[in-house]
Amino acid sequence: MNWKHLLSAQRSGQKQQTSTEPSRSVFEQDYDRIIFSHPFRKLQDKTQVHPLPEHDFVHTRLTHSLEVSSVGRSLGKRVGEIILQRHPGLSKEFSLFDFGAIVSAASLAHDLGNPPFGHAGEDAISDFFKHHPVGLSLKEKVSEAAWADLTTFEGNAQGFRILNKNQYGLKLTFATLGAFTKYPCPAFFPERDKKKRSQKKFGFFQSEKAIFNEVAAALELSKVTTHVYERHPLTYLVEAADDICYSIIDLEDACSLGLVGYEEAKTLFENIITKNKSKLGKLDQLSGRQEKIGFLRALAIGDLMDECSTLFLDSEQEILAGKFNHALADLCPSRDALKAIITLSVENIYRARQVVEIEAAGHEVLPGLLEEFLTTGIHIIENKKSRKHNNLALLLPEDIRLNIRQTTDHYTMARYVVDFVSGLTDRYAISLYKKIKGFAV
Repeated sequence: MNWKHLLSAQRSGQKQQTSTEPSRSVFEQDYDRIIFSHPFRKLQDKTQVHPLPEHDFVHTRLTHSLEVSSVGRSLGKRVGEIILQRHPGLSKEFSLFDFGAIVSAASLAHDLGNPPFGHAGEDAISDFFKHHPVGLSLKEKVSEAAWADLTTFEGNAQGFRILNKNQYGLKLTFATLGAFTKYPCPAFFPERDKKKRSQKKFGFFQSEKAIFNEVAAALELSKVTTHVYERHPLTYLVEAADDICYSIIDLEDACSLGLVGYEEAKTLFENIITKNKSKLGKLDQLSGRQEKIGFLRALAIGDLMDECSTLFLDSEQEILAGKFNHALADLCPSRDALKAIITLSVENIYRARQVVEIEAAGHEVLPGLLEEFLTTGIHIIENKKSRKHNNLALLLPEDIRLNIRQTTDHYTMARYVVDFVSGLTDRYAISLYKKIKGFAV
């Protein structure tokens, strides 16, 4: 792979382009298109770790995405500066700010496909098709590859679908779409090697396979097999930004909520802080515990960014050759300290009572919604008459209702229904479930 193609400013259905605005590059336009989009705005009421937070300092998917984007921009610029020095010819077309903008935009979008109730929501949607009679009724009506999509809901693939849906008009550059795709392979992939980082999950549904192939061809991503590719190199920076933020900031939130003691959190942060260790003396000048934790968090993130960007640059040739098989955070010098934080998070944070309670609710709410609206979709495409499902159809967004009416394909119909349910915010999913089940009017 080579950087010139990997930084493609082409958009689907358009020729390669450059920005017509001197003050705003095409990659910065990507960022702006995402942040003003409807799917991004809904992240303000989607679970990060602590669902439906009553505390104003606990992170939602929205604040998490903004923070990941900020870290991603810094990682991209640090890496871009050195890459441009190593490849002088690139400087005629690109700047370090282009690298930063691509990673920032892809990072901003990285959680767009997540359903209500976080990872529990993903499992609830998958289990519906695996075990619920209405979901199982589609098994004989779709292809094997399509069934793999339905029985393995993947937020990354749903995010790629959202970014390429015409209704949102995003039309992002191929560079940003490539950097966004952590797993450049489909769900139905019998030769999958889960030991390979880029094949651990999947990054696009059958419905977007042609679009991703177009992106991969323009970027000249290394091909593994048909429809399976190596990662875009900048994806490693997007992944690192996410890993840094969720591990460090989840700990900050847990300390704020009293799930982890201050002294324990302080020790965990200090185990990461090496380059900035001399600044720890300033802690004594800070009065509030919240202020101290915020200061430690900032130092830890700064050191992790240094470690991950250095590791990326040291591994550049291996990454370009498609032979790098690790998350940067898993190889950086602070990897053991990060693992200690993650171990604590699993024990004290992710299994906290309030987290488990809302996850359990997700396993009731999402299958309940899917049962009603998928049955409605089946009634529409099979021309079955039902007053109940005619009414439920009116509760679907107009574009989804019209799209379902225009197809006779069960997989396509199911994708539209899943688009609707997975796109709901946590609160609206609960509210709608209560209303259609007769628990609230």
